[in-house]
Amino acid sequence: MKALQYLNKYFFKYKWRLLGGIIITILSKFLALKIPVIIRNSLNSVEDYLNGRITDLAVVKKELLYDVLLIVGVTLVAGFLTFLMRQTIIVMSRLIEFDIKNEIYKQYQRLSINFYKKNRTGDLMNRISEDVSKVRMYFGPAIMYSLNMILSFIVGFTQMYSISPKLALYTMIPFPVLSVSIFVLSKQINKRSTIVQQYLSKLTTYNQEFFSGINVVKSYAIEKAVIANFDQLADVSKEKNIELHKVQALFFPLMILLIGISNIIVLYVGGQQYIDGKIQIGVVAEFFLYVNILTWPVAIVGWVTSIVQQAEASQQRINEFLEQVPEIQNSLEEPTKINGRIQFKNVSLTYDDTNIEALKKVSFEAKQGETIAVLGKTGSGKSTLVNLISRLYDSSEGEVLIDGVDIKDCNLNDVRSQIGFVPQDPFLFSDTIENNIKFGKADATKEEIIEAAKSAVIHDNIIGFKDGYQTVLGERGVTLSGGQKQRTSIARAIIKEPKILIFDDCLSAVDTETEEKILSNLERVSKDKTTFIISHRISSAKNADKIIVLDSGRVVQEGVHNQLIEEEGYYKELYEQQLLEKEI
Repeated sequence: MKALQYLNKYFFKYKWRLLGGIIITILSKFLALKIPVIIRNSLNSVEDYLNGRITDLAVVKKELLYDVLLIVGVTLVAGFLTFLMRQTIIVMSRLIEFDIKNEIYKQYQRLSINFYKKNRTGDLMNRISEDVSKVRMYFGPAIMYSLNMILSFIVGFTQMYSISPKLALYTMIPFPVLSVSIFVLSKQINKRSTIVQQYLSKLTTYNQEFFSGINVVKSYAIEKAVIANFDQLADVSKEKNIELHKVQALFFPLMILLIGISNIIVLYVGGQQYIDGKIQIGVVAEFFLYVNILTWPVAIVGWVTSIVQQAEASQQRINEFLEQVPEIQNSLEEPTKINGRIQFKNVSLTYDDTNIEALKKVSFEAKQGETIAVLGKTGSGKSTLVNLISRLYDSSEGEVLIDGVDIKDCNLNDVRSQIGFVPQDPFLFSDTIENNIKFGKADATKEEIIEAAKSAVIHDNIIGFKDGYQTVLGERGVTLSGGQKQRTSIARAIIKEPKILIFDDCLSAVDTETEEKILSNLERVSKDKTTFIISHRISSAKNADKIIVLDSGRVVQEGVHNQLIEEEGYYKELYEQQLLEKEI
C-alpha cells in the first residue's frame, strides 16, 4: 500500500468526519451484536421453565415480550446508526474524490507542453476518471466495511470468549487459513488490476483518437479496419478482466466455506458441551448467531481486499503524473510589468523527445511596438521561436529577454497574460462563437466582441449563421471552415488587447483578398504592440518593421522588405516565385 500513503493527507483533512464515522460504527456494531445476547437470555429462560427451574409462566412470557421489544428497538437504533455511518464515511469519500480530481486537473495545467507530447489524451482522461473512481472506493466502502469487520470481530469474539473460551477458540480455527489465502490472492489482484487499468487506458485512447479523426476514417473508408483493431484490443482487455475476476471469484466461496466449517464446529463442540451440561442451549444459539453475523464481514474481506489492491494499482498510475515536476515553473510570485521589448541572445533549443536542434544561436531584438515577420521553410524553427516567447519551452542555451529581464525571472502568469497567441492549428471549444471570442477577455462587451470580429474579417460570416454569435460549434470548431476557425482565433487574440501579439501562420487558410483586409486591420490594432507574424507569404511580411528569415534553426537573413528583395537568398526567391504565381 505504498502508493496509497500519498493519500494520508486527506484522512487528516477530513479527520472529524472519519472520527465521527468510526464512533457511529462502534455504537452500531455494539448494538447489533447485543441481539444474540438477548436471544440467548430468552432461550435460557424457556429452557429453565421447561426444566422446572422457573415455575411461573407469566414471568417467562413477560420476559420474552420484553426481549422482543428490546430486539426491535435495538435493530431500529442500529439501523439508524448505520445510515449515519454511510452519511459520514461515504460522503467523505465523495469529497475526497472531488479533491483528488481537482488536484490532478491542476497538475495537468501545471505540466509543460512537452508532457502532452509524450502522453495520450485518452490515458490522461482515464486516470482522472476511472483511476480516481477506484481510489474513492478505498476511502468509502473499503474503510466502512473494514471498520464493520474489525469491530464485529472484536466485540463478537470478546463476547464469545467471555461465555465459553473453549468454544470461541474452536470457532476461530478456520481464520488463519483465511489470512494466508487473502495474502496470496491480494498479490495477484494487485498485479492483474494494474494490467486491467492499462488496457482500459489503451481503449479510451483508441476511441478518443477514432472519434477525433472520424473524417479521415470515413474519407479513406477504413471503418472495417478500425473496428477490427478495436475488437482485437477489446478482446485482450476482456481476457485481462476475466483473469482478474477469476482471482476475485475465489474469495466468496472460500469465505462461505470457512464460515460453514465454523458453524459445524459450533454445532459439534457446542452440542457436546450442552450434552455434558457445561452450557445452556441459549449459548449454542448465541454462537450460531455470532458466527453468521460475522459471515458478511468475513465474506467482505475478499471484496475489500480487492478494492484496496485495485486502488493501490490506480493510485500508482495517478502518482506517476502527480510526482512529475513541470519543466516550466514560475520562479517569481511578484507581479512583472510587461511592455513588449523582446530580445534573443544566442538562443538554441533542442527537443529532448526527438533530439532535434530546432534553433541554433538565434539573436535579434524586437522593440516595443514593432512588427516582426518570421519566414522560412517548413521545419526551419519558426514556431519554436514564438513558443519561446510565450515560454511554452525554455531555451537549451542563450537567453530570451522581455524588457531586458530574462524570461525565466519574470512572473510566468504575467508574461502569458500579456500575449495574444494565434497558433497554426487554431483550437476552438464546443461552445458559442461569442464565448470562444470572449475566451480572450471574459468580461468583454457585445460591442467589443463585434469590433474584434470585424477586425478579423469574420463578422459577416458569423451574422450569416442562423444563430449568429450564439452558434454552438462542434468539437474543435468542426462547424467552421479552416479559414473561419483561423479568423475566429484571431478575434480572440485581438480582444485580449495584450502587449505582445503572435500570429503563427494563421492566415494560411484565407484567400489573398481577405488576408490583405486582415493585415490592414492588424496594422491598426497592433499599434504600440509588439507583433510577430509567422508566414510563408511575402504579402504577410512585406510591411513588417523587421523581417527574419530562418533556415535549419539559424537566422540567415534579417532586414526590411525593400532590402531583402535586393539580396540573393531565400526571401528574394520566395518573392519572385509568389510574384510569378500572382501574375499567372
